[in-house]
Amino acid sequence: MYEREAKEVIEEINRNFKILLVAGPRQVGKTTLLLELKPENMNYVSLDDEILRNQAIEDPHLFLEEHPYPLLIDEVQYAPNLFSYIKMKVDEVKDNGMYWLTGSQQFELMKNASESLAGRVGIVNLNSFTYSEIVQNNKKTLFEPDKITKSLPINVNDLFEKIFKGGMPELYNNSELRRELYFQGYIDTYISRDVRQITEVGNLEAFKKFMVSMASRTGEQLNYTSIALDAGISVPTVKSWISILISSGLVYLLEPYLSSELKRITHTPKIIFMDTGLACFLAGWDSARELQLSSNAGHFLETYIISDIIKSYNARGLRPNISYYRDKEKNEIDLIFYKNNTLYPFEIKKTASPTKKMIKHFAKLIDTKKKIGSGGIICFYDELLKLDENNYIVPIASVINRSKE
Repeated sequence: MYEREAKEVIEEINRNFKILLVAGPRQVGKTTLLLELKPENMNYVSLDDEILRNQAIEDPHLFLEEHPYPLLIDEVQYAPNLFSYIKMKVDEVKDNGMYWLTGSQQFELMKNASESLAGRVGIVNLNSFTYSEIVQNNKKTLFEPDKITKSLPINVNDLFEKIFKGGMPELYNNSELRRELYFQGYIDTYISRDVRQITEVGNLEAFKKFMVSMASRTGEQLNYTSIALDAGISVPTVKSWISILISSGLVYLLEPYLSSELKRITHTPKIIFMDTGLACFLAGWDSARELQLSSNAGHFLETYIISDIIKSYNARGLRPNISYYRDKEKNEIDLIFYKNNTLYPFEIKKTASPTKKMIKHFAKLIDTKKKIGSGGIICFYDELLKLDENNYIVPIASVINRSKE
């Protein structure tokens, strides 16, 4: 059994809130985790069951009467009208931990939860496995840019194997399951269930081409026109379909750092696939080795590290305040943390020989008039070392596998 980073915050929310909502993409382990953690007296229903789903939609009052709390409701997005009835139930009593909910469509879930259950619900976004969950580092702690610490090194070949495989739990729980069969089934199920429920996509083949185009560009700036040409669709359709991927939790858009003091900066976000295994499959990579030696290796490495940071923050009920920098002259900083009115800039490089030249664009942030904190180059060098007075050479493990001291 792989221990999840979200375990502690789920138990904390259960003690302090009447309702727990765990949102995230399909098959990332939401139900498995909650079934493992739920109290013995908690009942369980899944709205994947068509009969139960119809009852919850048509007569939510009766549904909650026949399934008393404490209750775990799986795939609650199928019956959004349940939220107002759950609110009435929890307002009648003072108990915490009354309802645990899971769902796969994050935007609608958050909208319904914030409108109906404000002050009553604690929310956790769960994603596929982080690196530390895969290697079973149960002492993992968050990467904080102002508290960089040493960690055991990560081998470049081993990391690209994990980038290629991704973090979907089923691929680790079932060693005989072929990656290609799993992801093909995942995509077919995702399109037939989630996509069609969110919106009416008339051309499913075009949607698949759109997903391939997005995955091939992970770690790059979002270019609506190029994606539209790849998939044979319009730019407005691309924008609509991107919102589906975001709502499903499959894609995160890393926004650029914006400041009124900075001129000629980009307003275009970067594409970050939240599971690099899915992105590799969609983009057509046949092996970790081919990816590792390709010109796309840097983008997939950047995607993996940024998505891992987001996953770990999500698992603690937090959102990292991160962005990137790029200007019209193509000067770029891969990752910027903003914390306590301080900017912490980082480059992410597929190298074991970092140089000061790699951080030359950090100087662009001086014009923001904000304090510039310690930053550095996240790379395959084994030791945490000073690069200059204010910046470090940061081993990748110090970011994605940092342990409590």
